[in-house]
Amino acid sequence: MPPPQQLPPPLFDARCKACWLTLGILLLVLASFATLDLRLAQWASWDAWVRMGRFVGELLHPVTTPAFLARVGQATLETLAMSALGTLIAAVLGLLLALPAARTHAQDPARARGVARLLLNALRSVPELVWAALLLIAVGLGPFAGTLALGVHTAGVLGRLFAESLENAAPEPAQALRLRGVGGVRVFLYATLPQVLPQLISYTLYRWENNIRAATVLGVVGAGGLGQMLAFHMGLFQMGETSTVLLAMLVLVALVDGASYGMRKVLA
Repeated sequence: MPPPQQLPPPLFDARCKACWLTLGILLLVLASFATLDLRLAQWASWDAWVRMGRFVGELLHPVTTPAFLARVGQATLETLAMSALGTLIAAVLGLLLALPAARTHAQDPARARGVARLLLNALRSVPELVWAALLLIAVGLGPFAGTLALGVHTAGVLGRLFAESLENAAPEPAQALRLRGVGGVRVFLYATLPQVLPQLISYTLYRWENNIRAATVLGVVGAGGLGQMLAFHMGLFQMGETSTVLLAMLVLVALVDGASYGMRKVLA
């Protein structure tokens, strides 16, 4: 005889702790709307939609004069250079911090692991905009502050990812070299690094995609590039120039995303 069919369990059970926890989270989410000044009626008003339509209509007429396009092209290259150099700095600094932050084998004392991971947490906890604002005081306006801000913040992100990759590498090749008396540096270079190198490069390329977007925003605080042009023209309500800068951002992000995806696919 076929086994009797059982009905699915009820969605809520008074004895289910996970059900009560989920219900509590949902109630907190619903209660949070009471603390927000959403102004839904004002947003849905006819006047708001008319003003938004006028704003969008002005954006549909980008400025295409040769002089302005040349300025946008220079700012685009500046943004690209900021993201690439910032990601390179982050990859090097992140790898240097990942080495003491990772326990690569069972006998590894990893004395600096806690301190290194705390430093990585501190670096990535501060947003890029805050790093840029702080570094502008030290190095002044321009793309150098934005590049350093990207490098410092992304180093915290990549350092944590690199440390996890190093800890998850297969220990057998490194253990075989250590048993033969090979030093720690050569063990890392010949046993651990070849295993995790494709993953490290993939993480770096992915963060480069994120940094190209972040670099376009850092200019708002005066860190150069397309973001600085965007903040300037939006502040003057020059919608035609703003539209051209936004289009340049979209094209740049699309090109970098495509290039990064292609390189990661080749590595895979």
